[in-house]
Amino acid sequence: MPDPVIRAEGLGKTFRTGQQALTIFSGLTFRVNEGESVALVGESGAGKSTLLHILGALERPTAGKVIFRGTALGSLNERQLANYRNREIGYVWQNCHLLPEFTARENVALPLRIDGNAEKPSLRAADRLLERVGLADRVNHQSGELSGGEQQRVAIARALVAGPRLLLADEPTGNLDERTGETVMRMLLSLVREDKLAILVATHNPAFAALCDRMFRFEHGRLRQSGR
Repeated sequence: MPDPVIRAEGLGKTFRTGQQALTIFSGLTFRVNEGESVALVGESGAGKSTLLHILGALERPTAGKVIFRGTALGSLNERQLANYRNREIGYVWQNCHLLPEFTARENVALPLRIDGNAEKPSLRAADRLLERVGLADRVNHQSGELSGGEQQRVAIARALVAGPRLLLADEPTGNLDERTGETVMRMLLSLVREDKLAILVATHNPAFAALCDRMFRFEHGRLRQSGR
């Protein structure tokens, strides 16, 4: 069996407001292996985004633990968690969050620049990724000059540029029409398989979820593996 890139053990999340407590999910135990794509499906508010935030160390769980390549995230200090977020994880959100004053290549190079890499090699790496996502002729265009599908391709290139081992994608096609969304989804999964990454995709679209290797469905705060 392939080694897990990330696994959850008894993961739970509860939000508290005054005397009230709202449990989003509890007892989640699963793994995502190297080179594997896993879809998360469920209604809005089921906990998909919260789970991705916890796996990406943007939020802390109330119970249980997340283990990334043998290391529990709860054992890391803030500096180590920042390195984990910037180097080991790639994020693709529904809204691309591109900087409008930057070109496509500058947006893609941004994670490398934040990590202290020199400008020229960072831009060269960005150009290579933009070529892989079919935007070699759009590298100097600002986000406002790109279509929605092209903007999401830039966001995918940005997620891959630092060489992460895990991608977390939260409704990556949610703002796209069906045809463009399918093209982007197939391209994303193809890149993941080429690089032998792990990816966890939250989506409302059952057809897109069926493109993944496995599918989990959120039901009443629990995860159930579902047929495709």
